[in-house]
Amino acid sequence: MERATHTAPLEAENAQLRLQLKQTQEQVSQLKHELEQLKRLIFGAKSERFVPDNNEEQLTLFEEAPVETAPEPEMVSAHSRKRKPVRQALPEHLPREVIVIEPAVDRFGLRKIGEEVTETLDYRPARLTVIRRVRPKYVDPQTDKIIIAQLPARPIDKGIAEPGLLAHVVIEKYVDHLPIYRQVQRFKREGIVLPRSTLEGWVASVANLLVPLHERLTELVLESGYIQADETPIAVQDPAKASKKGKTHRGYYWVYHAAGEKLVLLDYQRGRGRDGPGNFLQDYRGALQSDGYAAYDMFEKQVTAYNCWAHARRYFFEAQDNAKELAEHALLEIGKLYQVERELKEATHEERKRVRQERAVPVLNQFKQWLMQNRSLPKSPWGKAVNYSLSRWEKLERYTEDGQIEIDNNLVENAIRPIALGRRNYLFAGSHDAAQRAAVIYSLLTTCKKHDVNPQEWLSDVLKRIPTHPHKQIDELLPHLWHNSKG
Repeated sequence: MERATHTAPLEAENAQLRLQLKQTQEQVSQLKHELEQLKRLIFGAKSERFVPDNNEEQLTLFEEAPVETAPEPEMVSAHSRKRKPVRQALPEHLPREVIVIEPAVDRFGLRKIGEEVTETLDYRPARLTVIRRVRPKYVDPQTDKIIIAQLPARPIDKGIAEPGLLAHVVIEKYVDHLPIYRQVQRFKREGIVLPRSTLEGWVASVANLLVPLHERLTELVLESGYIQADETPIAVQDPAKASKKGKTHRGYYWVYHAAGEKLVLLDYQRGRGRDGPGNFLQDYRGALQSDGYAAYDMFEKQVTAYNCWAHARRYFFEAQDNAKELAEHALLEIGKLYQVERELKEATHEERKRVRQERAVPVLNQFKQWLMQNRSLPKSPWGKAVNYSLSRWEKLERYTEDGQIEIDNNLVENAIRPIALGRRNYLFAGSHDAAQRAAVIYSLLTTCKKHDVNPQEWLSDVLKRIPTHPHKQIDELLPHLWHNSKG
């Protein structure tokens, strides 16, 4: 009894030390993980491609390559010729400038028997063109009334910019990621001075003209039966922070992709709170796929919720430094799911569902059991990876029940990439209104890309037509329907 009394404090101290050791291990693991993440941010993104160590096709560092025997020499007949590489014909839609080169001899009496044509490709820099509209003025001698034709409607009333130039400035910024100040420099090289404020005003005017198309696109996305959702930040100059040098507001673009119709919609919000998707999706009923962000949880009673295997896989990829063998096994199992999807790329929805049930579901069941047996410290990278997947398992495996649902959210993430590229060039939006205008433009231009529509041609035509276009026929100007209606 006395011995137990003496050992009790030691046992309590030992338990306390074990608890502190466990907490320290978790903290060290978390700090190592954060250090690796910071390295990736500083030194560049790391590819998430995973090649297993037991890949037989990949040689190890000290393994000699197999010796290949020399092929038997081919018997070449006297009549056989070595094939010359065939150059692909240049596209027919490009304009041709014909240059005829006559031989430097007296051609009198010669009979032409044909010609040889050689086509090469040249680049002619785009040139600004002045459109001069001349309107003769007449007077009626009986009434002294002056008669003159009206100017056609233009995108910007009394402005000097034609639709093609306006479209060019917008495409340069939002598709080719060329900031306005660089465009000013390019125009200066062409011998014309256009103030930065003028070009920024043109972009704002174009966005305002496109608002009805953005509103209609919003309606069509919400009518879709399957939406993928994600969000991405944008730095915004805010008057409230203007007094603090270098400080900007962190706004968010909430991106919605109607996967079946290939329509992209950006909705700008000043924060990442629930109000963003809450207002946009409040009446939506259908399939909603996301990365598992908690802001989407409020819709679980009104939608069929799906999560994204690409996001789950990313956690396991990042856990390799913390638990290499476990993480690599997890990546191999997820790789089996993606192998099924690669084979079903051209399959119908019915076929995708059937094959997923036969091949993907058994993999998912075994994988889940294995994850439950290999839980770890909750704050470690491996623990986070396991908890992320298991806490969302029902939404992760649900894609196998519907052939139209994708295994991941990569389609909407691809739609976000132009925004990320743009941020690196123009760095921030000048105001909250400017960020909203950019959302309008990005929505329509990204939808153009989804439907292989030339954005310069589309926007030039739309800006030419929209000032007088009937609102009831607004659908004709949307990118995915434009080819059927363009004038």
